[in-house]
Amino acid sequence: MNSLIHAPAGAPSEAVAATRSACLAALRQRVIEVSYLAKSAHLGSSLSCIEILDCIIRASGLTPENMTAPHRPRLVMSKGHAAMAFYAALEAWGLIPRAHLDRYLQDGTALWGHVTRSPAVPAIDVSTGSLGHGLGLTAGYALGYRLRGWTARSFCVLSDGECDEGSTWEAILFAGHHRLSNIVAIVDYNKIQSIDRVSNVLELEPFADKWRSFNWTVREVDGHDPWAMDAVLGAPVTDRPLVVIAHTVKGKGVPRVENTVASHYHPARESDRTGHANA
Repeated sequence: MNSLIHAPAGAPSEAVAATRSACLAALRQRVIEVSYLAKSAHLGSSLSCIEILDCIIRASGLTPENMTAPHRPRLVMSKGHAAMAFYAALEAWGLIPRAHLDRYLQDGTALWGHVTRSPAVPAIDVSTGSLGHGLGLTAGYALGYRLRGWTARSFCVLSDGECDEGSTWEAILFAGHHRLSNIVAIVDYNKIQSIDRVSNVLELEPFADKWRSFNWTVREVDGHDPWAMDAVLGAPVTDRPLVVIAHTVKGKGVPRVENTVASHYHPARESDRTGHANA
């Protein structure tokens, strides 16, 4: 792993840092609460990408006012099994009403266990969860925007496990070939996939070098450092697509499940719900 990009010196103030830390902790607590009440799996996968989702919504410029505009920023949650985190982040930014997530996985809900497009939730562009499809969709948005002269970026959150998929690498090749500089891909690199550790299933390393060889700009960050993520996402756009390899911990904030394969399938427990998720 190359050296990680860290937050710029001198920022932020203690008060700002404390406020943001509290907001991220509240997002984690919301995911735990939803998982517990719905008895929903994929707790670990959701907790590893809290900071990623908060930072890309912040960087994207997607708002309740522009979320239905044809030229809006696009956000594709390719790791659709981490739906709880995606829904909680959209809720926190005012992009879905709280009532929707309160009814997660209930009959008649608009929010299902994998990210689901619905007329009731216009902020969600595509249904995902069949892994390996999201980056190709994002590349389609990016190319279409370029052809129309639209300037908004298209963001895609991938799991490390779906980087086993040939369709993912086809999209990487396509975006690099066309120099789609309006794409930002973020890999939630928690090193664990559905049945085992990534290194045991299909080793991805040298991961960053692979992306570079496909003509992408590559940045590596601590995926739980929001200020470092902000610095990368806010940097000047290059003439190539950008991938942010975000090194994370599966199950982050719940010590019982942190860095475990089992966290992929197990829902939250009562003790997790009352035990204060740590940022």
